[in-house]
Amino acid sequence: MEICFATNNQKKLQEVRKALGTHFKIVSLDEIDCREELPETGSTLEENAFQKARHVYEHYGVDCFADDTGLEVEALDGAPGVYSGRFAGEPRSDERNIDLLLKKMEGAEDRSAAFRTVIALIRGGKEYAFEGRAEGEILEERAGDGGFGYDPVFKPAGYDRSFAELDLDEKNAISHRGKAVRKLAEFLHESI
Repeated sequence: MEICFATNNQKKLQEVRKALGTHFKIVSLDEIDCREELPETGSTLEENAFQKARHVYEHYGVDCFADDTGLEVEALDGAPGVYSGRFAGEPRSDERNIDLLLKKMEGAEDRSAAFRTVIALIRGGKEYAFEGRAEGEILEERAGDGGFGYDPVFKPAGYDRSFAELDLDEKNAISHRGKAVRKLAEFLHESI
């Protein structure tokens, strides 16, 4: 089964391809000749995920799914949330986003946070949503050089290492995206 993952993030694409396994051929935006920036103007993760998936489905006529992920930090009243990717402004920069987060978290006693991913799937014109969540806390400094985004400063609950210090299989087993992708995969396997 071929399905497009509406993302330009090669690390996300790699994570999802590994998580979904060989039953599905996951094609990228590049592989369907989609070169434009996808719309992402919603005020919630769900809205953004569906905006991207609908754009690809309507303009390219392929079954697809898109995700949106936010880091929700308790001490920051849920920020950066839907604005996680552009927390420090444009152009997007993981390094600047982390720098700003660490600055805003200086002296914070409550460092609890959660990553939340929503996957919007459009298959045969029908829409479905899948969500995954990973609880944890924000570290005081970066740890590890794997992963992407806020991974170097997010320590998942029950672990003594950041997401950036876990290998891809370990991360996929417990991550927000991994949980949402497993729900997507289960749904897709049932519909084969």
